[in-house]
Amino acid sequence: MKSRIILNAFDMTCVSHQAAGTWRHPSSQAWKYNDIDYWTNLAMELERGCFDTLFIADVVGVYDVYRQSAEMALKDAAQVPVNDPFASISAMAAVTKHVSFGVTAAVTFEQPYLLARRLSTLDHLTKGRVAWNVVSSYLNSASINVGMDKQLAHDERYEMAEEYMDVMYKLWEGSWEDSAVHRNKQTGVFTDGSKVHPIKHEGKYYKVPGFHLCEPSPQRSPVIFQAGASGRGRAFAAKHAEGMFVLATTVEQARTMTKDIRDLAEKAGRSRDSIKIFMLLTVVTGDTDEAAQRKYEEYLSYASPEGMLALYGGWTGIDFSQLDLDEPLKAVENDSLRTTLESLTGGGGDTTWTVREIIKQRCIGGLGPVLVGGPKKVADELERWVDEGGIDGFNLAYAVTPATTTDFIDFVVPELRRRGRVQTAYKHGTFRQKLIGTADGRVESTHPAAKFRGAYVGKESVADKTIDTVHHETK
Repeated sequence: MKSRIILNAFDMTCVSHQAAGTWRHPSSQAWKYNDIDYWTNLAMELERGCFDTLFIADVVGVYDVYRQSAEMALKDAAQVPVNDPFASISAMAAVTKHVSFGVTAAVTFEQPYLLARRLSTLDHLTKGRVAWNVVSSYLNSASINVGMDKQLAHDERYEMAEEYMDVMYKLWEGSWEDSAVHRNKQTGVFTDGSKVHPIKHEGKYYKVPGFHLCEPSPQRSPVIFQAGASGRGRAFAAKHAEGMFVLATTVEQARTMTKDIRDLAEKAGRSRDSIKIFMLLTVVTGDTDEAAQRKYEEYLSYASPEGMLALYGGWTGIDFSQLDLDEPLKAVENDSLRTTLESLTGGGGDTTWTVREIIKQRCIGGLGPVLVGGPKKVADELERWVDEGGIDGFNLAYAVTPATTTDFIDFVVPELRRRGRVQTAYKHGTFRQKLIGTADGRVESTHPAAKFRGAYVGKESVADKTIDTVHHETK
């Protein structure tokens, strides 16, 4: 039996996300990024197509590497202006019942005690339909604007992230026992303080002595997504991720990458299918191959080469204005997104990646490839990536919003349904139950969060502290 293809829509609370310049297309509604109706309409459209997730990317810096200026990013609205990705999720959840929401937050800039509350709140309000995309950030402009001297080194960010995850798991999984909340109007007890525990975390980067501010949400820990596919990123994902996003330019590259990730998961004591792997892809489609090609060429006529180079400057940390247009790109080590150049320089295939080729092939697709064709051609290619490349699903970016999403739902989804490759209805339950298949919606027993279940039972509680205080004050 062939595996189900998981469908995620990829968006960001900005104008130009992956496709530079196409916001100028007459049908584009990208400029409505700050209108709540844009987001609620998108969520309802995704549910019509039985998409699994709307995944919302985020950055808190600006793309100012290209020509050493943010001017081009501002001109093309290349991920700036950008709003907070959390704000629209409650509204989208209110108009849908099943589609889930992945939200990005960087451990480098968010205090774990506060972020744990925000994510628990969303998990409550969405009835367990939330995932957290764990990132460590890559823009130096973000670091200096939150008071740091410069961006932390790549591997140190992951070291910090490891401790960060421990704090989050302690708060979500261990701080409140399952039976802590009574809601008993007769006894007047809402929460039994003897079953709420301070986590007393004190580490290299974080000190969190108290207990979690929220009662346990439907999933407790939201589904964990992760987007770093560098060597260090893969090791982090193998330990923590339940959904992982990768960049690949060929099926062969994807096959090598997915095998390595699943091998690492096994070494970490998890099963090979405990991580669902998604590839970034932009699909331009229509009722025929020819119609799709005409649409792609029309979209491309609105593309902004310098807007795309501004984005690639931020993603790679390289000022592409200083490179020869036809010089083959080389992988470099810096503290930006290492996987961006690695995906271009280490993937084999027929393309020699140069600045000119990025302009030619990625002005629409951004970080990922573009697939152009009618329903059969697109479905054939998606199946090939899944069956031969080991991919579980796709992070589908838009060329023009919302037309790209609507076209995929109207043309490609029916073809995939005929082949039995995508869901035709939603299962009941939380996002984790639908994605991973856990019976109770909680993390699997082999996930590192599970070790904190019941970790504080029988240890100091809030009630113990209260009794000690009263005794001391009486004396």
